[in-house]
Amino acid sequence: MLRGIWGDPERYRETYWSRFAEQGWYFAGDGARYDADGDLWVLGRVDDVMNISGHRISTAEVESALVGHSGVAEAAVVGATDATTGQAIVAFVILRGNAGYDESTSETVLKELRDHVSKEIGPIAKPRQIMVVEELPKTRSGKIMRRLLRDVAENREVGDVTTLADSSVMNQISAGLNQGKSED
Repeated sequence: MLRGIWGDPERYRETYWSRFAEQGWYFAGDGARYDADGDLWVLGRVDDVMNISGHRISTAEVESALVGHSGVAEAAVVGATDATTGQAIVAFVILRGNAGYDESTSETVLKELRDHVSKEIGPIAKPRQIMVVEELPKTRSGKIMRRLLRDVAENREVGDVTTLADSSVMNQISAGLNQGKSED
């Protein structure tokens, strides 16, 4: 728990204690939910949102919808600049046991995933692009490096990868850059 903000104790109280002051809880900025079995799922940062045509959509919400599909093992979502909508959703997914993904079925699988997100959240949340990857870029502690995924989604040069557990992951992801773009 953060103990304070140097020189600004009021900002510290306002940011971390005011939201749930009545309960005496500290707000760290992460969201979580209990499922039907009573298990706690950490969803990620509540302030990590994309602005899609004026709609604020949480990256965690789209990721949750994607991993809710039986064929998806893990997902990471970022917002990328889009001339029409301001930002567009770009998803990176790891399929369970490759879930039948190959050249002949790729568009079918990607359409199924887009439709699944649309059904779970709404049409506005349908990803513009879904890239099937073997691994996600993670630090040694297991945190997904979204900054690097944003670089790929925005067709920028990938930034510093020295904190990644396996920096070769970014070469694999960058190699598949044009895969999974939506025709809708």
